[in-house]
Amino acid sequence: MKTEIQTHLDDPAQLEALYRTNRTAFKLSFNALYPTLKGNILADYWNERLNYTGEAIQWGTRKEWSVILIVSVIAAFVAQFPALFSIDDDFFYPRNVGFIVFPPLAMYFAWKHKLPRGKIALVFGTMVIGLVFINLLPNAPESDTVLLSCFHLILVLWSISGLAFVGNAPNTGEQRISFLTFNGDLLVMMALIAIAGAMLSGVTIALFSAIGFNIEETYFQYIGITGMAATPMVATYLIQSNPQLVGKISPVIARIFCPLVLVMLVIYLSTMVYGGKDPYTDRDFLLIFNLLLIGVMAIIFFSIAGTSTTTENRMGIWIITLLAAVTVIVNGVALSAILFRIAEWGITPNRAAVLGANVVVLVNLLLVLAQLLRVLFKNAPIANVRNVVARYLPVYCLWGLIVMLLFPLIFGI
Repeated sequence: MKTEIQTHLDDPAQLEALYRTNRTAFKLSFNALYPTLKGNILADYWNERLNYTGEAIQWGTRKEWSVILIVSVIAAFVAQFPALFSIDDDFFYPRNVGFIVFPPLAMYFAWKHKLPRGKIALVFGTMVIGLVFINLLPNAPESDTVLLSCFHLILVLWSISGLAFVGNAPNTGEQRISFLTFNGDLLVMMALIAIAGAMLSGVTIALFSAIGFNIEETYFQYIGITGMAATPMVATYLIQSNPQLVGKISPVIARIFCPLVLVMLVIYLSTMVYGGKDPYTDRDFLLIFNLLLIGVMAIIFFSIAGTSTTTENRMGIWIITLLAAVTVIVNGVALSAILFRIAEWGITPNRAAVLGANVVVLVNLLLVLAQLLRVLFKNAPIANVRNVVARYLPVYCLWGLIVMLLFPLIFGI
């Protein structure tokens, strides 16, 4: 092999053929020869190709870690409010869980992207208004409007943190898609950190139990909650500093699950018709149906966000298009079911919220589906699909604001 490499050193095609014939032998022979070949451009290229080890993990500067430490401490401090100030857990966490995660994230993005004072005031001023509003609502645990406000507040806070993420980028559409991609990567990284944390916690509790100390309650209250509060910030920093860690995992997961979800949905809809189960009269089934819709929408969005704007995988686009079409059918069934329930039993806060959410999602799906069909049949660029997704994201924030602010006034507590 060494002799053949030397003979064909200036013949790229022959070197590639040798490499594909026996990659292991080629690499061993080339590495043995390379000290005598340094300076040859083609040899230097093959050396980099054969021995490239990837980017090293970046742990950042002391200043960056200081910022992460500060925002993590803020998140942990907010998470400990019930223990520190004797606040009822059932009152505090449903209303304020979003403030444990999103304001610290927005702080990090504001520092990272050097937001101007005006945008900082807008981001955090809006969050403060939401904080005051949600905590001034009466303590009514059974109130549907209060629960809906708490849930949609998370959607609003997520959107506002996205505003901090976008920063002053000239192409806000592309940055919004990057924000969606970041959320997929964040879920993956948080899951990995959570698994590692759960293993460490289990070992720690078991070790202390072995010597007669039952620390489960204390450990969860002070270490567990603090760790969970800090996890999004640490995961965010690792993603931002080392995009190669999970940058390719989320698109791969989305591409794997797209065809699987498509098959599952087709079988599910067929089974639903055959089994006589319907969301029109079964409230719990309608709830599961809408949760399914949200999950499928997330997969479609992450798949679109991870689709290259330059390299169009037509098979992948076909799968996304078919999934979007089937999801339109699912959304149509859910929408007709909620309209049927409103016509039969009247309007309630929950039914109004589900109706509005289904309309918002359906419009988004139809816009995305129309652009996907243009990509397939008119050779339109895939960037058009991404642009539709990016431009529509503020609509979700607007709907969240409507439910959070107006539903308590319209329907009462």
